[in-house]
Amino acid sequence: MSKPVAIVTGAGSGIGEAVATHLYTQKGYKVVVADLNTTTGEKVASTLGPDATFIQTDVSSYRSQAQLFKKAYEWGGGRLDFFHANAGIDDRQSLYDEEDKEELDEDGLLKKLNTKTMEVNLEAVIQGLWLFKYYVRRSKEAGGGKGKFVATSSAAGLYHMPQCPQYTASKYGVIGFCRASGPEFLKENITVNAICPAFIPTNLCPPEILKLWPKEHITPLSTVNKAIDAFLADDKLTGQAVELSQENIYFRKQVEYPNESQKWVGEKSNEIWDVGYQAPPKREGY
Repeated sequence: MSKPVAIVTGAGSGIGEAVATHLYTQKGYKVVVADLNTTTGEKVASTLGPDATFIQTDVSSYRSQAQLFKKAYEWGGGRLDFFHANAGIDDRQSLYDEEDKEELDEDGLLKKLNTKTMEVNLEAVIQGLWLFKYYVRRSKEAGGGKGKFVATSSAAGLYHMPQCPQYTASKYGVIGFCRASGPEFLKENITVNAICPAFIPTNLCPPEILKLWPKEHITPLSTVNKAIDAFLADDKLTGQAVELSQENIYFRKQVEYPNESQKWVGEKSNEIWDVGYQAPPKREGY
């Protein structure tokens, strides 16, 4: 039977590199190192060995990510088993820009805020699961057919980060997306989970911040792999948001229902929603 195959985005450094290395050296995976940075990505893949390959990818481009999956599936011998949607960026433009930075277009309209953060951190995660599902379904003949999908959220997705409101919104979105889709995808033997790291020094972190950050409040990369191992060990564990803090992992639940009515809506109304969404769409507006 062929080896299981994994794709890890943002694998040229930090969390992605740690997960790619763990899957390769400890779990027996063939690993596709996906990253926008050719230099770091190729270095990680070559360091891992012959069962790793680098594919340059811009996850904010659907075509680029779709090409990644097709190449990875073919390189892996017609199977795909694990995908870590890890690539992420902070806010590319401040929502709080000063007045002198507010620019108008030729029609006198305020120019659109740069929302690249949402494209990379959330849209790419959604499209990544869309693509992953397609290839897991087609992996049975090569010994696959079960899938593990992991998305990198953040502690900012559980709390908030006022310096980067778009980053916060995207990471909240990742958690909601995994919680919503995870149980449904379990019907196809695909688990969908999110990790929510606390402060882990990566390339995303400005050097000035790292100098000031107390060492006792740094979470090591080894904690990420504890969460990955938990996902790998349980084929029924899905729809989870796992907070990573220091050496520990915490399975975080959604907020409590304020009353019995909301509990009914949250837990008992799915059959009614199913009726509406299975019927021919007759929706107006957005």
